[in-house]
Amino acid sequence: MSEEDASWVPRLREILRARLTPWNCPEVLCNAEVLLTELVTNALQHASAPTVDVCIQHKGDRLRIAVDDHSTRGPLPRPKGPYEEHGRGLVLVDVLADAWGISEDRTTTWCILWLPEGLPEMSTGPAPVRDETLIRIPSDSSGLRLARIHSWTAFTVLDWPGDHHAAFGVLHSLVSNALRHGVSPAWPSPELAIWVRVTEAHELIIDVKDPNPDFPQFEKNVVGELGRGLWVARRSGAAISWSPDLDEGGKTVRAVMQPGEVIL
Repeated sequence: MSEEDASWVPRLREILRARLTPWNCPEVLCNAEVLLTELVTNALQHASAPTVDVCIQHKGDRLRIAVDDHSTRGPLPRPKGPYEEHGRGLVLVDVLADAWGISEDRTTTWCILWLPEGLPEMSTGPAPVRDETLIRIPSDSSGLRLARIHSWTAFTVLDWPGDHHAAFGVLHSLVSNALRHGVSPAWPSPELAIWVRVTEAHELIIDVKDPNPDFPQFEKNVVGELGRGLWVARRSGAAISWSPDLDEGGKTVRAVMQPGEVIL
């Protein structure tokens, strides 16, 4: 398994965490993260095909995670001694999942967690966009100042019902991160693009695009173990994620903020 393949495991965990955190069920979230990690890691280690498909579904009282590695060999759990480091993935799946199995064609490994009653539908991401604006800034020291100026206008013009001071701080953190780590001689760019969007559900979406396609140790950055910028953005109420731009190159770091009391 290459480093690039392995980087998808924390990315998928972050996506899952963003979807399940509103449930406020730490046990379900913890178990789901472990199950997702083990199934995806197992698939990446043993798949012979160039792609692995991951599907997470919430239907009624169950959460289903399925990973298709397009290999007909099919994984089997192998009991290991307590001090061995490898080969325990499906043993963990067997312990944590309420049910699990392998598809008839042996390409897909799936597991199910039974859920407590009364949980809302799993979040599928922000609602459709109602309005948006694009801010372009130079990728030098003047960029952050211009981002400050234009972001205040954007929040007001888009009529976002929320804490504009907090939103400004979040945008500042994302832009600072992009200028510090997203632009270099290896990834030159004359400017950065900032999309500010408001959805029909009054969510605020801030997307900052830079030319560096990688984000090493993203999770440690978000929790404050490596720098404080994204941690501060998260503490301000933003859900932080990132994704590579497969068509255009580079990456997008996204912050999603919920509506609330309007503070200008």
